[in-house]
Amino acid sequence: MTVRHPTFSDLPRDETFALLERNHVGRLAFTFHDRVDIEPISYVFANDWVYARTSEGTKLSTIRHHPWVAFEVDEVTSRVDWRSVVVRGTIYFLDPERGEQEREEYNDAAELLRSIDHGALTDADDTPFRHVIFRIHADEITGRQASSR
Repeated sequence: MTVRHPTFSDLPRDETFALLERNHVGRLAFTFHDRVDIEPISYVFANDWVYARTSEGTKLSTIRHHPWVAFEVDEVTSRVDWRSVVVRGTIYFLDPERGEQEREEYNDAAELLRSIDHGALTDADDTPFRHVIFRIHADEITGRQASSR
């Protein structure tokens, strides 16, 4: 019986972007003082930005004071067959009340989010309390993979 050991490698850049584009659930990691939190979020990746929405609360208060975050998305087939992408960057909150340009950016982001949740930010929204839109600029993107083949 032949034992196959997994190989580990960097994920090519085009596959890194493809993984981010085809998935819509990831984990947002942020820190405050000596505590790191990780929360699952649904998202859309477009033009080097991760777009998502959330509700008001402790998480937002924390992130507004420390806007540097990491965001991770995984595709796992088995313990030794997986792909993982990490985006590191700064989180920006879009407020349609801050002027014409930001209102346009907010509306564009809402349209992107509707591509995965048709009712998002409309009267048909299943989670209307999640009205805060944010985006994370992908300052750094890294991808890794393991394969047993």
